[in-house]
Amino acid sequence: MEQAVIFRHKTAIRRGDYSRPVKCLLRDGLLAAGVSFFDYGCGRGEDLELLTAAGMTCSGWDPAFRPEAQKQDADVVNLGYVINVIENPEERAATTKAAWSLCRQLLTVSAQVLVAGRGKDPVEFGDGVLTNRNTFQKYFEQNELKAYLESVLETEAIPAGIGTFYLFRDESRRQLFLANRFRRREIVPRRRIAELRLEETRQALEPLMEVIAGLGRLPDPTEFPGAAAVVERFGSLKRAFAAIQRVTDTESWEAIAQRRREDILVYTALARFRKRPPISALPFSLQRDMKAFFGAYTKACAAADELLFKAGDANAIDEACKRATVGKLLPDDLYVHRSALDSLEPLLRIYEGCGRAYLGEVEGANIIKIHRRTGKLSYLVYPDFEGDPHPALLRCVKLNLRTRQVECYEYGESENPPVLHRKETFLHQDHALHGKFANLTAQEEKNGLLNDPSGIGTRAGWARRLAERGFALKGHRLVRGKSEAVSNGQEEGETSTR
Repeated sequence: MEQAVIFRHKTAIRRGDYSRPVKCLLRDGLLAAGVSFFDYGCGRGEDLELLTAAGMTCSGWDPAFRPEAQKQDADVVNLGYVINVIENPEERAATTKAAWSLCRQLLTVSAQVLVAGRGKDPVEFGDGVLTNRNTFQKYFEQNELKAYLESVLETEAIPAGIGTFYLFRDESRRQLFLANRFRRREIVPRRRIAELRLEETRQALEPLMEVIAGLGRLPDPTEFPGAAAVVERFGSLKRAFAAIQRVTDTESWEAIAQRRREDILVYTALARFRKRPPISALPFSLQRDMKAFFGAYTKACAAADELLFKAGDANAIDEACKRATVGKLLPDDLYVHRSALDSLEPLLRIYEGCGRAYLGEVEGANIIKIHRRTGKLSYLVYPDFEGDPHPALLRCVKLNLRTRQVECYEYGESENPPVLHRKETFLHQDHALHGKFANLTAQEEKNGLLNDPSGIGTRAGWARRLAERGFALKGHRLVRGKSEAVSNGQEEGETSTR
């Protein structure tokens, strides 16, 4: 029977890297130059040292290591792995509120989270456990931690990752962050406006092209700093865009607009999981998006609700997986690289988005397994996906969307973990490494190495196949040579994607 797995905090000093909550902030662009940071319960201050070296404005306080430091207001406040070591519930709530009172924009809270998996039984103590070091630890479940923060602070907690949540002071900032989670970055159509003879005309229109590519629509004058100059030259932004369309590919602009409409649809659908805000609470740019792409916010919500309802239909998800133009389709699942998620149709993006709405970003997960008929998602971690021709699975986090049950399978100590083959199939064809991976697959197919895939799903099985056929791998090239076979063994959990 599976025991619990605890998602533990690893200190920055051990890894020479930021702690998990700070990594989340940096990853999501919420902590950057010009943003002040205060670490409430900073320990020995490893994060502060790293951030200071990177030019960030930061400070911290800790009752054990920096008791003399001042508690200061800051744009971003971090309460990282503090509340889980406070035994008294009243003191725990008071600490959470104290940290909240210091933040001007955002509070990030991290705590130990317990999920089903392999591990040891903890010893119950109060509403937490007593560790083997005789220290108190409160292990939350993901949804329990979210509910706790929302009850204490009376504001929505947004999952940033397993055991890490963001709490925004301003509703508009919260909605902008959520919308940007599902916003794809567009590229201006390649054909530039070289046909326009005057250099100053090109200089005037190219910034407008960049803005339109980002928005998918004509900007409001307040969204484009160069609007006055363009209007003066062309009479209006609409006329300027007409000039752009005459010398570029109109279909490319239409495709950009359609993609942006889909992004808004995904965001609006997933907003239903929370209390969907009134349009007045949305950032101005999102209000403009709703009108430009749907005519009205109510119409956007209706279209989004229709898709969200379909995301709960196993047959609809199964059919959408069959239609997918990216990813590796197997009888029961669709496997997609993280970089290719944006190329899925909106229904599947919403389905996967439901997983992130509950878990946040799963650290290191680069392959997403969409279970076609069972209402589940698996986030798979292959640490050296790009460099290893057949990378081994390190971790799998599986979420049942229907029951919200989370399971974790660890393979780091396994002598015979599952491995990947045909890596290019997980990627979009435009990915920079698609061709390189496809060339290796072609070599392996030509030499019969991928025949009978049931025998090559693990590291040991693949090593034996290479040895039997007299081949070895040199990077992503197949060469003649000897391959050392590894003892066979089988781990339960996720099967390989052969």
